[in-house]
Amino acid sequence: MLFNSYEFLFFYLPTVLAGFYALRRHRSDLALAWLALASLFFYGWWNPKYVLLLLVSVGFNFLAGRHISLMPQGSKGRRWLLAGSIAVDLVVLGYYKYANFFVRAVNDLSGAHWGFEEIVLPLGISFFTFTQIAFLVDAYRGRAREYRFMPYLLFVTYFPHLIAGPVLHHGEMMPQFSRDPGGRRIADDFATGFTLFLFGLFKKTVLADGIAPHAQQLFSAAQSQPPMFLESWTGALAYTFQLYFDFSGYSDMAIGLSLLFGIRLPVNFDSPYKATDIADFWRRWHMTLSRFLRDYLYIPLGGNRCTPWRHGLNLFVTMALGGFWHGANWTYLAWGALHGTYLVIHHGWRSLRRRARWGADPASRPARWAGRLLTFLAVVFGWVLFRSDSLTTAGGILRGMLGLNGLALPAGLEDGALGDYLAAEGWKFSESPLLHGAGPVLWIAVLLLVSVAMPNTNEIFARFRPGLNGARVGSHEARFWQWRPDRAWALLSIVVGVAAVCAISGLSEFIYFQF
Repeated sequence: MLFNSYEFLFFYLPTVLAGFYALRRHRSDLALAWLALASLFFYGWWNPKYVLLLLVSVGFNFLAGRHISLMPQGSKGRRWLLAGSIAVDLVVLGYYKYANFFVRAVNDLSGAHWGFEEIVLPLGISFFTFTQIAFLVDAYRGRAREYRFMPYLLFVTYFPHLIAGPVLHHGEMMPQFSRDPGGRRIADDFATGFTLFLFGLFKKTVLADGIAPHAQQLFSAAQSQPPMFLESWTGALAYTFQLYFDFSGYSDMAIGLSLLFGIRLPVNFDSPYKATDIADFWRRWHMTLSRFLRDYLYIPLGGNRCTPWRHGLNLFVTMALGGFWHGANWTYLAWGALHGTYLVIHHGWRSLRRRARWGADPASRPARWAGRLLTFLAVVFGWVLFRSDSLTTAGGILRGMLGLNGLALPAGLEDGALGDYLAAEGWKFSESPLLHGAGPVLWIAVLLLVSVAMPNTNEIFARFRPGLNGARVGSHEARFWQWRPDRAWALLSIVVGVAAVCAISGLSEFIYFQF
């Protein structure tokens, strides 16, 4: 079931809300149980047989975590149980997500013809696996405090985050499930959450889905013929903003939905295209995944408490594995390795500047804008790998972006005296739909303006703090755009909501559903 579907909007969500608040008037634990069962129904709507897999995973990790917490600190058995439990989780994840990939890779390298039944990837398996690995490690470190099964079941299966994140921490969610809701300002939470949900729905159905066909044209055509310069950049930028508003929209919708139940999820998205360097980008993009990779992979590898060479290796390995987490394809591994290389270069450059004491002031406005432009271009090149079906397709597009496939002008310029002159000068003309009319360029210009010049939803709703670790009221522009529960904002929300609902057409999954 999709957040951007009529079944969810007009059947599932109203039913779950009504049942939750009706039960909560009598007993809060019954309301939580209702929410957990509703989350299982939400997951089972896609494929009921995988609900059993989810329940087995939840039961196994709950028992393992509870047993780990009861064992003596520092004991060998405690360490072995942690390692074994994590290994089981990774084996299950590896089977469903990577088995077909490795069999194909072995066949390609060896010329063998091993057969393997095609495995359907369970939705959200990466997210609920990582969430539970974090719980096991927190139990081992003594940071997990709550060990009741029903709150744990809800913690893992909670439907606003189950399919595409954020990756949750046991310690930030369990206190909310146990908290007495008597002092909550339900009206404020409901108004804030519902408005934020509508904003996220608008981002998905109007902005992301609106630009998506232009991105699809490039990546489909590039499978058969390498694109030239203009169409490569137009399609790559189209996907850059499709992914941005698709994931930003989901993040807003998840936080807004959760707030309807009085539960705050961690902020997962914070204007990443405003980042001034690549490290800043990863502090803003998929923030909870970055936190997980930092706390449970990068720091255990040694973090930056080692030699510069080892520090660079830790960064590279962390990002390469983070890229491969996204999917069983060489392109994801290459994307992660590319970002690992970016981070190594970034940290090396910072170290060099600090030692040499030269270069422009990084806090100056020209330096910040130069950093933003360079970071944005680096990210766009990375998204080509992320989106392509193969390294061959990605290579063709990247060569096109560098001008190595030639430069072709829009076919519309072919007519008239100007066209005759350009043809005589040896210019080529492309029939690519991406270069027909001003539609793609206008879409890209509008979405660029929204993503880098306007305050984000964390800033707009900062006064009501809908997400954990959200923005505070900051700059003058942010204060001007602050959301308030008044008539003007209500009217805007209605317009945005109607436009978002009317733009729903067919099945349009969120991009991160496939991970």
